[in-house]
Amino acid sequence: MKASTALDDMICFQLYAASRGMTALYRPLLEPHHLTYPQYLVLRVLWHDGPTTVRDLGHVLALDSGTLSPLLKRLATLGFVERTRSADDERVVIVHTTDDGAALETQIGDLTQQLVCGTGLDLDELTQLHALLHKARTPRKDLA
Repeated sequence: MKASTALDDMICFQLYAASRGMTALYRPLLEPHHLTYPQYLVLRVLWHDGPTTVRDLGHVLALDSGTLSPLLKRLATLGFVERTRSADDERVVIVHTTDDGAALETQIGDLTQQLVCGTGLDLDELTQLHALLHKARTPRKDLA
C-alpha cells in the first residue's frame, strides 16, 4: 500500500487531481470531434446562451483573453464558431456557432450524463459535490 504524502492532505491538490481526472474522462468522447475540453466548454456556453461577446464568454468560463483567444481561433478554424465585430461598437467581438457548430450539439449531446458513471459517485453525492464546489468558487464578500 502506498504511503500518504503531504499532497494527499491538501484540498487544493485533491481539487486539481479531480479536475484532471474529469477532463480525462471527456477526452475520448471529444477526440472524434477534434475538440479539447476547454473548447467543448466554449461550445456548451454558446449552445446554452446563444451568441455572446468574447468578454462575457471569458467571464463565464473564468478565462482571460490570452487563453480564450487561441481557443476561439481554433474553434473557428474547425468551422464551429465565427467571430464578428459588433455593429454598435467595433471593440466588441461577438462569438456564435456556425451551422456545423450548432449541429455538433446534437452529435455530442450532454456528455455530463454519460460521464456520471465514471466518477463512482451516486446522484446524491454528485449533487452535494456540485453544491460544495460552487460554494468554494464563490468568493465571500466579507473577506474581500
